[in-house]
Amino acid sequence: MLGVGKQFPNFNLKAVVTTDPKTAFTEVNNGTYKGKWLVAFFYPKDFTFVCPTEIKGFDELSGQFKDRDAQLLTFSTDSEFVHLAWRTHEENLKNLSFPMVSDIKRELTQALGILDEAEGVAQRATFIVDPEGVIRFVYVTDLSVGRNPKEVLRVLDGLQTDELCPCNWEKGQKTLG
Repeated sequence: MLGVGKQFPNFNLKAVVTTDPKTAFTEVNNGTYKGKWLVAFFYPKDFTFVCPTEIKGFDELSGQFKDRDAQLLTFSTDSEFVHLAWRTHEENLKNLSFPMVSDIKRELTQALGILDEAEGVAQRATFIVDPEGVIRFVYVTDLSVGRNPKEVLRVLDGLQTDELCPCNWEKGQKTLG
């Protein structure tokens, strides 16, 4: 698995950004959000049980990520058409504020080293990538356990201070630097 300090791999993938079939699809790549922090979170499959709770959790905090000049992107190995169908039918995803990206060929998932070999899907992994494309944080949980979007936001806050942050540090608290 690619870790902290490594360059996030190049990608050019199809994404779903609305539920309207006429405007639903776009392409996203490394240059789409140039100069922004990127929070890329991967989940195993559409039409499952844990995944929509995580996506909803990130969406509820999307304004706070945006305030920090960070772009959220969510990825799975499902096709863009499956993403569209899921967004259309899952109430919590209909008005999602960030793209759902399709890594159907599993190229990015494999480049990151997060392809679950037993299941053939992306592991439940989160990457915070700085504006220069360098991975600054990696968080992976078992396929059965959802992650904590508030913790990802807390770590982003810490990284953006560019100082030493103690255990359980939160934005607004004193740093060690």
